Amino acid sequence: MACDLILVLDAPSPRAVAPALRQLQGTVRWVKIGLEMFTACGPDCVREVAGLGFQVFLDLKLHDIPNTVAKSVESVSQLPIGMLTLHTSGGREMMQWAVKAQQQHAPKLLLLGVTVLTSTSAAGLAETGVSASPADQVVRLGRLAAESGLRGLVCSPLEIAPLRAALPADVTLVTPGIRPRDGKADDQTRVMTPAEAARTGANFLVVGRPIFSAPDPVAAARGILAEIGQKAEVKG
Repeated sequence: MACDLILVLDAPSPRAVAPALRQLQGTVRWVKIGLEMFTACGPDCVREVAGLGFQVFLDLKLHDIPNTVAKSVESVSQLPIGMLTLHTSGGREMMQWAVKAQQQHAPKLLLLGVTVLTSTSAAGLAETGVSASPADQVVRLGRLAAESGLRGLVCSPLEIAPLRAALPADVTLVTPGIRPRDGKADDQTRVMTPAEAARTGANFLVVGRPIFSAPDPVAAARGILAEIGQKAEVKG
């Protein structure tokens, strides 16, 4: 199963990571823009990063009433993005409305359902009233997402195998919580190495700090790509 790398832009603006981004052009295809950058810069940051030749994964984790989420999907579908996240805990109706909006306004956009955040432990779930283990809750929400029409999920690497066993084979799995064998876990509690996640069935690996904090970000990115059997893009 093919696996690719998504670079996390954990920064307040594209300018904050511009030197590394320029270096990584031609090595990394996908980048993830999250709430920090989007709330600081708005849609312009998406256009700026896409203009550098990267494919954009917009990680907004939408979660609201069905109509509001559907209208939000319609709005952001006007941007040059390839992936967009929403929370599966919003329920079946919310996800169905989101899928309908995506199909109508951006047929090629991949909606990804966020199940259980990789920073959430069993104790953290219990505090919110969820007695299931993270793995069981991920599978429950993953099944609900697939039934609601979503074609992709975000999950920790430890839940890849259970999801592959429970869901259709064509569901795309995007996996944060990836750390090189000698890297720090930081605030992630359910982690795996790039090679392990790729072998288990991940389609995309989401990596940020292990690349940006490396002395040579390009070498770090190329090392991960080599580990998962991918070659860096060739600069044009």
